[in-house]
Amino acid sequence: MEVRLAEHAGFCFGVRRAVDTVYEQAKTGKTIYTYGPIVHNEEVVNELTRMGVRVIKDRQELERIESGSVILRAHGVSSEICRLIEDKGLECIDATCPFVKRIHNIVADESAKGSHIVVIGNAGHPEVEGIVGWCSGEVTVLEEPEDAEKFVPPPGKKLCIVAQTTYNYNKFHYIVEIFEKKGYNKCTVNTICNATEERQRAARALAAQADVMIVIGGKHSSNTGKLYDICREECERTYYIQTLDDLHLQLPDAVRMVGITAGASTPNKLIEEVQNYVRINF
Repeated sequence: MEVRLAEHAGFCFGVRRAVDTVYEQAKTGKTIYTYGPIVHNEEVVNELTRMGVRVIKDRQELERIESGSVILRAHGVSSEICRLIEDKGLECIDATCPFVKRIHNIVADESAKGSHIVVIGNAGHPEVEGIVGWCSGEVTVLEEPEDAEKFVPPPGKKLCIVAQTTYNYNKFHYIVEIFEKKGYNKCTVNTICNATEERQRAARALAAQADVMIVIGGKHSSNTGKLYDICREECERTYYIQTLDDLHLQLPDAVRMVGITAGASTPNKLIEEVQNYVRINF
């Protein structure tokens, strides 16, 4: 039986940069906090906790901190949180993914010009919450094509459309087509990062050939969830796991190929563990 890893899987540039930043700071002996989990992978966060890194859950918790260094997570935070860290005199170490930072700059500039910002993404996701927090004017978050069909912009307002970096690439373009058919005055910036596009395309191509797909990533990881959805469209036997402990495979004899992919916040060691287990045991 063949075990094949997707061409693009695991840590992306932004996540690796953020995680490396925390590891480096943890070695300095300073009191280190991250605002929210640095990435959506429980294994990574637990390892950093063992190194003494503490996670700030929300603004209220941040307000109680009197000293130390605060690292901004890869997903980014709102401008309000940045100001609060500065006002409290805490050291702020910005590990925001550069692709996310680009969106902050776009929405801040466009909303200052009076545009109505439309963010295509998951409303409760930290990245989207951070993007919304850089808008100085009106902003709407749309998650699904159905939301776009129902959306009616304020009269006379130009729209600026951006996307969560990990949003489904095909779905984003479908939503943009809906706006084009409605004839709205808009500017669209495709802010889905290259790593997301590559992972989704590679996962779909592999799932279309595989008898079984295994998707590895944190349960709160938006990009991993989308990889799972994409793989399920192509391969009925698709499993979503966080670690090897979650994998309970029972493969029929007819299975000839198992495909594996992983979210952008999944460490290589986890991917290798799953690959080796499947190769040895099946």
